[in-house]
Formats: sequence, structure tokens, C-alpha cells
Amino acid sequence: MKHLILFDYHPLKPLQQTMNNQTTKLFVRDSRSESLTKSLALILSKFAVGVGTIAIGLACFAPVSLAQVRTSLYKPTAITSGVDVNDILTDKDIPTGQKGFARDYAITVQKDERLEILVNSGGFDTVLSLLDSAGEVVAENDDSVGDNTNSLIFFKVRKSGNYIVRVSSFGGSSGGKFTLRVNKLQIVK
Repeated sequence: MKHLILFDYHPLKPLQQTMNNQTTKLFVRDSRSESLTKSLALILSKFAVGVGTIAIGLACFAPVSLAQVRTSLYKPTAITSGVDVNDILTDKDIPTGQKGFARDYAITVQKDERLEILVNSGGFDTVLSLLDSAGEVVAENDDSVGDNTNSLIFFKVRKSGNYIVRVSSFGGSSGGKFTLRVNKLQIVK
């Protein structure tokens, strides 16, 4: 169990004006004991008497890994092969950092499966990416064959697991309606 002291200091008016009206916050983490945390809070409160207003809060929490936090906040839509997914990419989706947006879909695949992943849109220039379970891009396509702006990926799965199919917009487009489809191809003998 970890303990966290939230120390919110509001200086007196003359001092606050010289600090450009900023509030100072100090976060102290201590994993040793609650008594040490309470002692630190007492010391800080005695130190600042007469120089401003202090709010001190004590919170106890169990450490949480980043993976646990990310899983609870980020849930891509699960899809299956052979089914059209009709959706809309908007500026409320995942920002790409390149003036565009992205929407993610999860699919489970097996080693040696051959995938055909295609996205079609008349409303925006699509980019299609396939990410492995580690989040690494293993395949990507901006424009498929021809003069259109649709995207197409052919991929042979090297390792079984959960993959992410990412539909994004190219060149700052905010998106629009699109159709996504993943097909598992069979080898003809």
C-alpha cells in the first residue's frame, strides 16, 4: 500500500501576486508507513502557518500498473472475419498526432492464417494499419491499387494472438463513413 499526501498551498495575496497567481502543489509518495506520512503532513502544516492557506489530504492507494490503467480506458471493438463493419470515423476518435484520427478494432488470429484486410470510404482518404499484441505495426497501407484512396493489406500471421486493425484518416482529414472487412483466406490446392 502506498500513501500520498496532496499539499495544496495558496500564498497570501501580496505573495501570490509576485508568484503570478500560481498555486503550488507538492505530491509526496511514501510507501513506508502511514505514521510517517501523517508526520510529514504535520510538519508541512506547522511550517506554512501565517504565510497562506494550506490544504492537506491523505490518500491510500494500491499501486496499479500502466497496463491495467490502459486496459480499463481503451477498449477496441471486437470484430470477426467475413463480416462487414460499417462505422464512422470522427474527430472524437483517437488522435493520430498527424492531424488525423483513428478507430481500432480487435481480432484474434492464429499462426499461418492469411488475412485480407480492406477499408473503403467515399468520404476520406483511409490508412489501414495492423498492430500485433505488443502494439508494433506489422503491416500498413495508405492507398490500394488504382486511383482510389481506399486501403488494402494482405498479411500472413507469424504469431497467434490478438491483433489491432486500425482505420485512420490521412492528411488531416477528420474522417467520415467507412466499411471495414477482414477475410481469412484459404490456400487453394
